[in-house]
Amino acid sequence: MTFGTIGRIATDLRPRLLDAAFYALCAVFAAVTALTSTLLPHRAWGQVVWIGYTAGAVLVLLIARWRVIPLLFAATALLPLLIESIQRAAGRTDRAQEEVLVVERMGDRLVHTGTPYLSHDAIAALPEPDRLMGYAPYQPGMAVFGLPRAAFGEAWWTDARVWFAVATVFCLLWTLRLLAFSTRAIPLAQSVAVLPLCTLTLATGGDDLPVLALCLLALALSASDRFLAAGVAVGLAGALKLFALPVALVLLVLALSTRRRPAWFAATALGIPLLALLPALLVDADAYLENAVRFPGGHGLVTSPAQSPLPGYLIASALPAGRTVALALLLLAGAVIALQLLRNPPRSSGRAAAYIAAGLTAAIMLTPATRFGYLLYPVAFLAFWWSQHKTREPVPA
Repeated sequence: MTFGTIGRIATDLRPRLLDAAFYALCAVFAAVTALTSTLLPHRAWGQVVWIGYTAGAVLVLLIARWRVIPLLFAATALLPLLIESIQRAAGRTDRAQEEVLVVERMGDRLVHTGTPYLSHDAIAALPEPDRLMGYAPYQPGMAVFGLPRAAFGEAWWTDARVWFAVATVFCLLWTLRLLAFSTRAIPLAQSVAVLPLCTLTLATGGDDLPVLALCLLALALSASDRFLAAGVAVGLAGALKLFALPVALVLLVLALSTRRRPAWFAATALGIPLLALLPALLVDADAYLENAVRFPGGHGLVTSPAQSPLPGYLIASALPAGRTVALALLLLAGAVIALQLLRNPPRSSGRAAAYIAAGLTAAIMLTPATRFGYLLYPVAFLAFWWSQHKTREPVPA
């Protein structure tokens, strides 16, 4: 055996060992979740998937790295999702996070009232323990995932998570196809299809995954100079959640800096969310403001449960006028990133992804009401940057 052959074997083995270590850590996380989580859907997830992660740590040493990822996604996201949705349809009330019920109720309200939102007075009329579930802090498009249950009743396949998964898989496969399933795209696939932040979220809640997958698709389409299609993708994401708005703004700067149909991009990226919002505003504009603006901003009838101990929450709860201080720091961070964005605009989708990751990380860290789970967004955008950061930036036409 020559030194060259040994070197090639070592070069191929190194990423496999790193993957094996990553999957083993995921297995440990799943086992700890199964034993210690106070959230029953999370505990049920951990009880199922630690075996899959452990098997993945072994399999990646034996078969191609790309082949392990779909197997792990099936074992750690789709399988527990299927189990929990079947158990829920059979009567278990502890097999879905609250956001699943909220989205399904949005779909039901949309069918029966023309808007997915309850008004301030309607929420106030609910018994106090039920008021939190009366809020729907999403954009109107999220109600689409609740329509199957509204139309066909309770069944495992009408669970909103099933349709979150369908949309996520479709967009992720399209994204990876645009990136030619290259080796450099493996961390991106792992960040959405293997990382527990994402697999746990998809199996137990799931509403963030279609938003993330659409945003990644928009980045991949922009990397292929398909800015009109990118605008449609990020516009659809914005019709689901406002988390997509920073993505749309950064991609608009990219379209402007590279002269790639910025007007068409803006028309779709910003127009689609506005069109989705219009019916809700026409039916009851104040109900939308109560659900999507006042409640997330801390001015609803009840307090948002999104209170992970990140810096913004700690500052808001520990200091005099802490909420004001946290919001001031958030605005300062946003201004710094915006200034850098204007002074040194991105010239590639990879650079755009880096800006998006920085902005969302600042927002998640400094917002007074936030969750650890939202970190799945910057992690995935950093993985996209990694898949692109050696690509030559285009020269403006």
